[in-house]
Amino acid sequence: MRIDAHHHLWDLSKVHYPWLMAQGVERFFGDPAPIQRDYLVDEFRRDADGFAASVHIQVGAEDGWAEAQWIQAVADATPDWPLAQVAFCDLTAPDRDAQLDRLQTLPSVRGVRQIVGRAPGEDAVTGTNDLLDDPRFAEGLRAVGARGLSFDLQLIPELYEGMARVLDLAPDTPVALCHAGSPHDRSAAGLRDWSDRLRLLSERPGMTCKLSGLGMFDHDWTRDSIRPIVETVLEQFGAARTMFGSNFPVDSLYSDYARLIAAYDGLIPAADHKVIFHDTAARFYALP
Repeated sequence: MRIDAHHHLWDLSKVHYPWLMAQGVERFFGDPAPIQRDYLVDEFRRDADGFAASVHIQVGAEDGWAEAQWIQAVADATPDWPLAQVAFCDLTAPDRDAQLDRLQTLPSVRGVRQIVGRAPGEDAVTGTNDLLDDPRFAEGLRAVGARGLSFDLQLIPELYEGMARVLDLAPDTPVALCHAGSPHDRSAAGLRDWSDRLRLLSERPGMTCKLSGLGMFDHDWTRDSIRPIVETVLEQFGAARTMFGSNFPVDSLYSDYARLIAAYDGLIPAADHKVIFHDTAARFYALP
């Protein structure tokens, strides 16, 4: 049995996603037009043929609570498909604890995500990286861990050092690093820099890494082009702290699901398949 530890679902009639539905706006991951449509669990299950459980990751809904409630309804309606979710919480908000209280009424919630960094150009506009200088963010991370929840961390390499200082203040909170830490510069020099910086995070025993979303900064990716990233993650984190995520439907912009799995099957040592495709995610997100 395999688990997809990072994907998204959306029903545009129930939840609004401003970033997704913006017209004529090119994003760091490309043109969203092909995915400006519903992506429901039945289609995802067809894509993820051979998988048996998954984790929905919050994805910038206008109303994060509405998204979390909808995902819970999906989970309730598909008992044959264990579906966990990582929901949105603003860890700097005055009502942070109330948000977490509410989320923990949903059985599918395993953790929260508040994006720290997406891409250099976009972060300069959105200011998400300002979270690292906000003491409420570290306080929120501690609160997440104290509740038995985890935190999904999305950021770019330039922010690792600042994030490491924040993590020092919340050492007991389990953290999943999304998209291998978003190595956006795929030149040889850029990957060396990413690898060097990554040790600031990989040396932390509470940090787990997702092999996910690698197409967002390499739209014409090949098995060989992502090989250095996969090998670096396995070298620094080991299989027991590495898990697979498709990042569908976003990464469906660059390949179909079968091609993605074939690439990872070829890059990950056979002895590590069960750990990376199941065991790590099952442990981290409490899935069967």
